[in-house]
Amino acid sequence: MSSTPQHDADPALAYPEPPAHPLWHQRGPRPRPVTAEQQRRNRDLLLLELAARPHRPLAA
Repeated sequence: MSSTPQHDADPALAYPEPPAHPLWHQRGPRPRPVTAEQQRRNRDLLLLELAARPHRPLAA
């Protein structure tokens, strides 16, 4: 006898995963890598965005 009751089984795992969409497997040109300057700019923009958000104190 199993130690896990049958009603605890995840119903999402009862069926096999469907096949991947064909577009996931397309072969095509690779995107250009992000340059160090673009990385720096993205990081700066992210920090500005985070600083503009209102501060929410952590729940105690």
